[in-house]
Amino acid sequence: MLFIGIDLGTSSTKLLLVDEKGAILNTVTKDYELYFPQPGWSEQNCEDWWSACLEGIPELLKGFDASDVAGIGAGGQMHGLVALDKDDNVIRPAILWNDGRTFAEVDYLNNVIGKDKLSEYTANIAFAGFTAPKILWMKKNEPENFAKIAKIMLPKDYINYKLTGVHCCDYSDASGILLLDVEHKCWSKEMMEICGVSECQLPKLFESFEVVGHLTSCAAKALGLSESVVVVAGAGDNAAAAVGTGVVGEGGCNISLGTSGTVFMSSRSFGVDPNNALHSFAHADGGYHLMGVVLSAASCNKWLCDDILKNEDYAFEQKDITDDKLGENRVFFLPYLMGERSPINDTDARAAFVGMSMDTTRSDMVQAVLEGVAFAIRDSFEVAKKLGLDIPKSKICGGGSKSPLWRKIFANVLNIPLETVKTEQGPGYGAAMLAMVGCGKFSTVQEASDALIEVSSVTYPDAELAEKYEKQYRKFALIYPALKSVFPKLK
Repeated sequence: MLFIGIDLGTSSTKLLLVDEKGAILNTVTKDYELYFPQPGWSEQNCEDWWSACLEGIPELLKGFDASDVAGIGAGGQMHGLVALDKDDNVIRPAILWNDGRTFAEVDYLNNVIGKDKLSEYTANIAFAGFTAPKILWMKKNEPENFAKIAKIMLPKDYINYKLTGVHCCDYSDASGILLLDVEHKCWSKEMMEICGVSECQLPKLFESFEVVGHLTSCAAKALGLSESVVVVAGAGDNAAAAVGTGVVGEGGCNISLGTSGTVFMSSRSFGVDPNNALHSFAHADGGYHLMGVVLSAASCNKWLCDDILKNEDYAFEQKDITDDKLGENRVFFLPYLMGERSPINDTDARAAFVGMSMDTTRSDMVQAVLEGVAFAIRDSFEVAKKLGLDIPKSKICGGGSKSPLWRKIFANVLNIPLETVKTEQGPGYGAAMLAMVGCGKFSTVQEASDALIEVSSVTYPDAELAEKYEKQYRKFALIYPALKSVFPKLK
């Protein structure tokens, strides 16, 4: 049997072909455009995602027997608002997770409806990236489009619909809409009323590994596959990536350094941060997880190197950051290029270099960016510690984790060992594993993880360097509170 994993990302869709032993046989990546119609807005054409699959899956299967494909799973960018009319046509471009237009709606939900009520209804409060504020924005600013809505779904759910004809969503992805009662895994009647939508406009809910349907004849023909191919519900990108790194069950942790950065802590039982600084979501393994999200992670390094320093050779930019410079930098960086989510939840926050002087060097600034992202992730770890969570080690994945220097900085800022896995392919691999469970290759996600995930390397902290970074983090923690009142005045 063969399985296809779909990683529906913000800038591209990555497709994986995986055999039943977990070996990756082929990969194909298809890029597409990201649109910024106004400052702070971020949109994408849903049709571009489907075109990526239509072009990429036949290419993925070249040289392989397509009749061996048994299942498909998708992991996708979360929170994006996909709205369909009564004929299942897309009403408007999808409003994405990193779109910041909903500050007024977030304020309404958190301060008029109230954070206590939101947490009671959904286990979470409103953030600019979440889907419910986008629904309210559309209701207020595009009433004609809002009136046309027959179905609301998320980006990877649109792909599943195109594959099966079923309007579906899994619990992990639905958790980030702010319409799901996460603890009881059902749509919240109170939140539907607040947002002016009905349950018939929302997709049917599934566990991530559950089968939602088979390929339609149209999709099968277009992709060169059999109509017998099983499609599972899949998961939000962070939950799928966690599955793909073996972070399932009780006490697992994964740090993902992609465009955004996340710290993902899995649990078998439901739990909620009383201050809602961390998200409380369902997990793709059938359990739950707490998650902190930094909106700009590897994108900070990309921004500095590509756009400011005009050099895409990241290793070159890091070569002068020698061991003796670690923990000694006098330059600090707030990584809030897109505002910030966890734990400060501040759409007005902005990036800043602090502490520069006449002797500040290019490499000092690069180092400050790498450290600033690690400190921002540490902020979420601090919240977890206050909740009594013990995090003795963590997996680390994503493009940023390919840098040995960045892994070393993270291990010492967090003062825990960081593990990389042998097959690190992010959400696409986890989605393929979910398809394996759906097809009966494994009985549970835990069983699939135990069989397929292998640690390839471990980065350990150094006691002396960790102590230096402890002092550096305490300095970093002073900067945002000092600037918080300034940021709104800079608009």
